[in-house]
Amino acid sequence: MEISEIKEVLEHIGKKARRAAAALAVLPAEAKVVCLNQMADGLIAGSACIMQANQKDIDNARRNGMDEAKIDRLKLTAERISAMADGLRQVASQEDPVGRILGENIRPNGLVITKVSVPFGVIGIIYEARPNVTADAAGICIKAGNAVILRGGKEAFESNTAIAGILNRAAAQTGLPDGVVQLIPWTDREAVKLMLKMDRYIDLVIPRGGESLIRTVVAEATMPVLKHYKGVCHLFVDAECDREAAVNIIINAKCSRPAVCNALETLLIDKSILPEFAPMLAGALSKKGVEMRGDGEFCRVVPEALPASEEDYYAEYLSLILAIKTVDGVEEAVEHINTYGSRHSDGIISKIDENIAYFTANTDSSTVYVNASTRFTDGGEFGMGAEIGISTDKLHARGPMGADELTTYKYIVRGNGQIR
Repeated sequence: MEISEIKEVLEHIGKKARRAAAALAVLPAEAKVVCLNQMADGLIAGSACIMQANQKDIDNARRNGMDEAKIDRLKLTAERISAMADGLRQVASQEDPVGRILGENIRPNGLVITKVSVPFGVIGIIYEARPNVTADAAGICIKAGNAVILRGGKEAFESNTAIAGILNRAAAQTGLPDGVVQLIPWTDREAVKLMLKMDRYIDLVIPRGGESLIRTVVAEATMPVLKHYKGVCHLFVDAECDREAAVNIIINAKCSRPAVCNALETLLIDKSILPEFAPMLAGALSKKGVEMRGDGEFCRVVPEALPASEEDYYAEYLSLILAIKTVDGVEEAVEHINTYGSRHSDGIISKIDENIAYFTANTDSSTVYVNASTRFTDGGEFGMGAEIGISTDKLHARGPMGADELTTYKYIVRGNGQIR
């Protein structure tokens, strides 16, 4: 297809999304609940259609040599579709994020200034993930009163097309305009570049995927971007702590799902407990098949560990590899995290209240943990039902983003004839 034709189709998509967003912005909370439940019902009713489309994706993936572990993530079963529907119903049941009074100020001249939460309008989401993201993203956006334009990965194109179509038709059945949920009908990069110039129609774009995708989106987008580049997550084991609990937390953070952004990548150990703690930890990590890459002090205590390089402390491995460094106290631990980390999720394992207070105050991360695994950085675990992603930005949203984070605000000023 010629670029001029792609532009024409994208223009049509943008106009439909803008009309749908205008309707969603003033939709009562109860009507959004009806819409989301209708969408959930649509997924269940369309399960056979979705699985048929998904089988095409799986067949294509096998022809292209995708490994079976990734194919399993791509696969949609009746149970997984039911879980998608349940996610929509859970989002529907949450408190409406639109119309909240965020603040009110009565001025000396009698003006009443009210700060109120409102939808963004149209949100674009570019993702390289499982097809369930299509339903999650649509549900959260609609709950917050936004229309959504989706661009999924090529591996799940047929599945995403089927799911988005069902969701948009379900919304239309509740009286909303066509265009509440739309999927870009191409997966080539040229279409993405053009989409990222649609600031006339798209108010905010959220990329979900690898670091290269996110950096491309940030470089190309002419609208605001909410993102995180990578998850270089740390835990610091303090001089006084529950050592058995520390080992359990570390194993969970590193091994439960090593390929996710909230998995542990670098462990910091206070040098005072290294001789006793390191062998105990190394035995547990070895049983899980973790490759340890340590500094000189750690390698002297744990000879089977490999020497770590400077690059290891910047690395997001997304596999069973763990960088380990010895530090002299909490201040050095925080300095390391703020230098090498990605401002995602970092934690301290400690019994020392003063050190915990220092760590939580000085660690510059979206989510800071005390005596718990970093694996809890997730919208579902935070009680959001689902999430649109994790943000390591500081403007607007930070950490797991649910429906609340997909609203902005405006000021409503009420007077009775005041002039300046």
